Amino acid sequence: MTRPLKIPEVSAMTGIPEATLRWYRHAGVGGPRSFKLGRRVMYREEDVLAWMQAQYDNDDTRSA
Repeated sequence: MTRPLKIPEVSAMTGIPEATLRWYRHAGVGGPRSFKLGRRVMYREEDVLAWMQAQYDNDDTRSA
């Protein structure tokens, strides 16, 4: 497992605002997979990268 990432790190990596990442987790409507480590919400780097790749793969607006 790669090192766990905090919400600000995922925000910087993806360009998604921290508040949006928190809303994704609260609403359960998307965003990278996350987990609790004690009281902190954390993300595995490989989960964030996989989620970003899935977003790319599912993007119908990009040219072929």
